[in-house]
Amino acid sequence: MTLTRFAPSPTGYLHLGHVANALWVWGVADALGGRVLLRIEDHDRGRCRPEYERALLEDLEWLGLRPHLGPVRQSDAGPAYAEALASLERRGLVYACDCSRKVIAGDAGDVANEEPRYPGRCRERGLAPGPGRGLRLRLGPGVERFTDALLGEQRQEPSAQCGDLLLRDRNGNWTYQFAVVVDDLRQGIDLVIRGRDLLSSTGRQIALARLLGRERPPVFLHHPLIYRPDGAKLSKAAGDPGVRDLRAAGATPVEVLGRAAELVELRFSAPGRSPT
Repeated sequence: MTLTRFAPSPTGYLHLGHVANALWVWGVADALGGRVLLRIEDHDRGRCRPEYERALLEDLEWLGLRPHLGPVRQSDAGPAYAEALASLERRGLVYACDCSRKVIAGDAGDVANEEPRYPGRCRERGLAPGPGRGLRLRLGPGVERFTDALLGEQRQEPSAQCGDLLLRDRNGNWTYQFAVVVDDLRQGIDLVIRGRDLLSSTGRQIALARLLGRERPPVFLHHPLIYRPDGAKLSKAAGDPGVRDLRAAGATPVEVLGRAAELVELRFSAPGRSPT
């Protein structure tokens, strides 16, 4: 049976973008006769807040979006991440790095609208792991090919896109890229449904999963995002209205779900806008 996941981060309140993603997740799972796991992605302990987690659980219940499994939390998965890291370390694939984001952006030329590529500055420095130092995975050259369930055939070259992958940051937090790959593998996720802003992460996650022993990656489906009138995607950081705001204004669950569905439909049909 297909297992997918809805995986919000409790760094703010749910907004319509999250609801749109949930409609995709539950809708596709229902169509396939599959199940949904609720995974709270609270790997970043500096930004996640218990009050946001409580709110998102309340909002999902209010919307009638009930998972078949979970919730499970990344903050409870430290031993699993440490074990996965150790398996990579034993093969000499991990090294310590003290580069800040500013240094990496400077090395990459700070090119607007392009992902900074880590140039391997610390690869051969032999730094000892410790406070103030992250841990990176040596990513060799190679092309990852996969078929997106919506977008078709994809080709990515992770080492050229991002360079050596950060697994644990300088503050000791497990990174998104590492945590989700370990989680999807150990939880048996075989369908990943997420926004198109994460499409570029797919090749590197497939490569990492293979190193961790996953021979067959999950199926990926990257759906369109919904946007504000100024063309920017909805964002908690930008203060876009949350589900709780809409509830306080008197909206019903059906109205909130309908509005998110309407925005998804507009995203597909808006003239002059590329679906990528």
